[in-house]
Amino acid sequence: MSASSAAQVPARTATLGGGGGHGASAVPLRAPAPRQRLGGVLRALLAVAAALLFLGPIYIALVTSLDTAAHVFVFPPHLVPDWDFHPYIRVWQMARWAMYFGNTVFIAVVTIAIALTTSVLAAYALSFLHFRGRDLVFALVVAVLMVPAEALLIPNYIILHGMGLLNTYWAQILPFGASAFGIFLLRQFFLTFPTSYWDAARVDGAGHMRFLWSVVLPLAIPTLTTIGLYIFIGVWNSFQWPLIVTVSHHVQPIEVAVSRLMMAHSVDWRRLSAAGTMVTLPLVVVFLSLERYILRGISRNAGLQG
Repeated sequence: MSASSAAQVPARTATLGGGGGHGASAVPLRAPAPRQRLGGVLRALLAVAAALLFLGPIYIALVTSLDTAAHVFVFPPHLVPDWDFHPYIRVWQMARWAMYFGNTVFIAVVTIAIALTTSVLAAYALSFLHFRGRDLVFALVVAVLMVPAEALLIPNYIILHGMGLLNTYWAQILPFGASAFGIFLLRQFFLTFPTSYWDAARVDGAGHMRFLWSVVLPLAIPTLTTIGLYIFIGVWNSFQWPLIVTVSHHVQPIEVAVSRLMMAHSVDWRRLSAAGTMVTLPLVVVFLSLERYILRGISRNAGLQG
């Protein structure tokens, strides 16, 4: 192509079909329409407003925990902390927080392990096995999601009392060792598996357990991560049930310790904010660490459905 003919080609073009291959065509790139730009700006503003709505209380608590006493009740609110870490030091010295954190992590890890095991087995049976009453069993599992947790307090307490498990770790683990939400989510994911996967596994001589371990579980890791995070948050924020079934500090979780601190220092907002921030920070770190797995699970599920 000569220089004169090349000058006639529009500068803003995109090549379709690859870099200079036969059959490639040049399509002008158009600037986004004003309506599209306006829509993008509105979505960005909505995202910022939602972020401020959810992060605002957390930031206020953080600033209050790091402020001096003179700036706690000022108006307008003091938005820049004074970086006074004495409330954190004092709160940490007031209780055996390492023990409470350890109790909570232990309860969460064991609960997640048991709940994921039961959820995987139940969801697999409700997805890949054919037996009479399968749909009825799944309907009962979904119905459990509609039962308020408060309605199960007395029955669970009576069962644990009869088993002699009150005031133990197991009293805080066993009632949550089966997750109806986990069974529902995993079953919906398993139903997206093509039947050719199971047919190929049978041709290779694999049974159900080998197919579950070698094929299904590797693909379900993002979904399992989502369920595990959901259970972890529930255990970490659990307060009512541990308060009912435990009396010893040696087995109680972190939220019970925070409530005891609130009763002792109900007017010291700096210490209460420090304790709340200290307890919330691990949840934020865990969620941000697992965020990419959750997004990968959503995209992989959509890919299987496609």
